[in-house]
Amino acid sequence: SGSYRGPLHGIPIGLKDIFVMKGVPATCGSKMLENFLPPYDATVTKKILDAGAVVVGKNNMDEFAMGSSTESSYFGPTKNPWDTGRVPGGSSGGSAAATAASLCLGSIGTDTGGSIRQPASFCGVVGMKPTYGRVSRFGMIAFASSLDQAGPITKTVEDTAIILNAISGHDPMDSTCVNTKAPDYTLSLRDDIKGVKVGVPKEYFIPGMDREVEEASKKAIALVEDLGGEIVEISLPHTEYAVVTYYIIAPSEASSNLARYDGVRYGYRTANAETLRDMYFKTRAEGFGSEVKRRIMLGTYALSAGYYDAYYLKAQKVRTLIKKDFDDAFKKVDVIM
Repeated sequence: SGSYRGPLHGIPIGLKDIFVMKGVPATCGSKMLENFLPPYDATVTKKILDAGAVVVGKNNMDEFAMGSSTESSYFGPTKNPWDTGRVPGGSSGGSAAATAASLCLGSIGTDTGGSIRQPASFCGVVGMKPTYGRVSRFGMIAFASSLDQAGPITKTVEDTAIILNAISGHDPMDSTCVNTKAPDYTLSLRDDIKGVKVGVPKEYFIPGMDREVEEASKKAIALVEDLGGEIVEISLPHTEYAVVTYYIIAPSEASSNLARYDGVRYGYRTANAETLRDMYFKTRAEGFGSEVKRRIMLGTYALSAGYYDAYYLKAQKVRTLIKKDFDDAFKKVDVIM
């Protein structure tokens, strides 16, 4: 029409195949949703379209976002565009690879336990997991609802800020979405980091750490110092329990969220069932991949009556302690590396 549509006017954007878009298949990398056509747009989808973006495609991902290499997708693996013999990371590996390969200017991914940040690192692009509640989860297929968050993957920090501006903000369709006005993230790009206190957790440098990783980390710390940042050693004492806690809470929430895929309302349904119970069993056995089944079993076990207190409840208590570590650290520093 010749009219300006917004800050993303005409910009090619990729969507991780976890966001629904009206009339466009949303598979979540799974046979279970192979032929699912959503009847509505996710809030994130609507926001980038309203900002003028052109969605060029849906990006491959680990099945139901469960993985870190984008090898568990029902539709096949994604390869790293810099070296096709290597993985692009995951679960937003398709989004990171598409951005790195210039198939789009940027992508929208999701991050539950590193699924934006890790593939962005593997593919040499910028990835950001916003604070939980900053971006709406409405229309984003759920994995672990208390951890999932949508965020941008781009080639530059400036592009990340521009896209984050477009997708942030309150959404009445998501009760966990923060009801505060989002700032203009591009304004923070004007400032330097002189005098900024940067915390470096001593627990992040562990015995047996890969030498290349350690050297790269120390170079990054030195660069921050050269740019005027003040390096402060801090302690996050419950760090050693973080991964274990995640692998109890996330599968538990996944077990609950994925219970909806039963072959009745939508998604894949087995053609070889004789009874309703048989249909439930065979649909889920045939529709889910091995990694998803493993996590459902783990989560169901942790939520069972005999183990709920010993595993799930205890993990939530440890999660609170981990959060307190960060709260205490942020009283001393402005940012943590």
